[in-house]
Amino acid sequence: MLTLPRILFVRHGETDWNVEGRLQGQTDIPLNALGRYQSEDVARRLTKLLGDPANSRWIVSPLGRTRETAEIARRTLGLEPTAYETEDRLKEITFGIWEGNAGDLRTGLPLQSLHDGTNWVHEPLRLQVFVEATRDRIDAVLEAHPQVRELVENEWISLISMEGDVFHERKRSGWRWLPTA
Repeated sequence: MLTLPRILFVRHGETDWNVEGRLQGQTDIPLNALGRYQSEDVARRLTKLLGDPANSRWIVSPLGRTRETAEIARRTLGLEPTAYETEDRLKEITFGIWEGNAGDLRTGLPLQSLHDGTNWVHEPLRLQVFVEATRDRIDAVLEAHPQVRELVENEWISLISMEGDVFHERKRSGWRWLPTA
């Protein structure tokens, strides 16, 4: 019988930008005191889940906050702190010039302030993001990150899913197919 590997995903510990509601993306913000404690706590939880974490392969995003989380967890477990692999594809998505922003600009204006019911009063500048991922994977990310979901639902970000040659756009009402020809 085929034995599948067990894969556990661990999110990095808290940063000050998490507390402030800022978009971090790929900006390298270090863990705060609670984030460091969370990293120790996750180590204890991993022991319960894995039995012997020393026999596990650790693959980590190259971002500092994720490496710091892994190093604290590994040190707590008595493992060599830096004996892990990094994988670029595990990095958080980037928000470009929006990284570091918080407040009303981040969550977007209500559509009523942009539309009078008949015409657009103001056409906001939007960011169009193409993501090479399945729609369900993107939905999972949006579910896990309410601030990003708000940006999409308030139409500040237009998300385009690229699944091979098929494109779908994510709007407030859900996904819609985009013809490419």
